[in-house]
Amino acid sequence: MQNFELTILGCSSATPTSKRNPTAQLLNIAERFFLIDCGEATQIQLRRFKLKFQRINHIFISHLHGDHYLGLMGLISSMHLLGRTVDLHLYCPAELQEIIEIQFKHSQSYIKFPIVYHAHKYINNDIIFEDDRVEVSTIVLNHRIPCCGFVFKEKALLPSISKDAIHLFQLTVEEIIAIKAGGALVKRSGEVIKNEVLMSKPNTPRTYAYCSDTCYDERIIEYIKGVDLLYHEATFLQEMESRAKETFHTTALQAGMMAKKAEVKQLMIGHYSARYKDLQPLLAEAKSVFENTILAVEGESTIVDH
Repeated sequence: MQNFELTILGCSSATPTSKRNPTAQLLNIAERFFLIDCGEATQIQLRRFKLKFQRINHIFISHLHGDHYLGLMGLISSMHLLGRTVDLHLYCPAELQEIIEIQFKHSQSYIKFPIVYHAHKYINNDIIFEDDRVEVSTIVLNHRIPCCGFVFKEKALLPSISKDAIHLFQLTVEEIIAIKAGGALVKRSGEVIKNEVLMSKPNTPRTYAYCSDTCYDERIIEYIKGVDLLYHEATFLQEMESRAKETFHTTALQAGMMAKKAEVKQLMIGHYSARYKDLQPLLAEAKSVFENTILAVEGESTIVDH
């Protein structure tokens, strides 16, 4: 089974703390490394957790609040200084290009690699990246400024001949070619081994949905229905619901409700307000509605599974 692993680099909300940094995540799907948001200290966190940021070719920025992108210029600068030459693709609000280019202009910086901008269209289920292993689409979130979440979906692999079958039956090259074409194996004894016995089972595609800053909004349920892992912001406890509504954020209880109604397999909460030193009350509140909930913890990796 190919890799599908999420590493948390930052899980704080607007204000970082001495122990938590602003939002950033690294998702590894089949050795494709996707950076999701890029708050301050992202490049430091990548170094701290021994993650090679030169392998990152695609960065997804949800919106233009600073805690989700202010680490980007430093990361790009380090990529340049370390000799990067391959394209870097940014999936982001259109205005981010102007923000980046004006900083290059006034610092007289000339990077050695192309930045390819893919501006959000703010359309639900808009496919913004696709290759032979992964498909990424957008979720339009309900925040104070335009904001997108993302759904990362693994593609099903084509059935392949089982390595165990190759060794067990000592298959020749000609037999392997015939089996891959759909044929059965006819042994010298006349026994026929059916094709499905010789082939490995195709993988069931896994999905990860990232819902950054948003108020509670059930309109997104159809786009996150049944995902294997849902990350949903949980900035406040329910006792601060009015503050959450005022700032277009979500409570931990509401995140649990969203996971339950969307029938997801697992919920991860994050984007914690700096007022919370102890995160256990947030976890307990979400788990009171949706038991299979975990905390986003910096440096910890979660393997997305069914």
